[in-house]
Amino acid sequence: MQTNDNPTDPTPDQAAPAAAPETASASPEAQLASLQAQLSEAQDAFLRAKAETENVRRRADEEVSKARKFSVESFAEALLPVKDSLEAAIAMPDAPVEKVLEGVHATLRQLQQALERNKVVEINPPAGTKFDPHHHQAISMVPAEQEANTVVAVLQKGYLIAERVLRPALVTVAAPK
Repeated sequence: MQTNDNPTDPTPDQAAPAAAPETASASPEAQLASLQAQLSEAQDAFLRAKAETENVRRRADEEVSKARKFSVESFAEALLPVKDSLEAAIAMPDAPVEKVLEGVHATLRQLQQALERNKVVEINPPAGTKFDPHHHQAISMVPAEQEANTVVAVLQKGYLIAERVLRPALVTVAAPK
């Protein structure tokens, strides 16, 4: 490691003011030309950055648009076997009731699987479950032999999609005693 024992050597702080007089001794025209060149470079850099930002924003908008447009694609694809099963049932008008009922159950299973694959979950609270206004919609309050503000019966199942309520479960609730 070298030490600066020579007091006549300029330190970095002292070297900067020494460079300033050289710039000051340059002609005003040269300084102007230098500053104009710097300004031109800064403007060019600004325009390029602005254009790049606009391109990124435009590409992001296009990706969001495509995602919205095709987001239902996998869901629709999962529902096609259900449609096929229903069409097959309609094509057999003389089928015995037992066979039709068996086909309806199979079609319901297909539909449930399609919903589950697309993160659609049933809300079907058992009797006695505490009423949750975020997942349940009370249709009426009825006298019941259970704790107040609990579900007595489910009139219509509700559904969540990716933990967001698509439709609340329609329930009757136990009235306070």
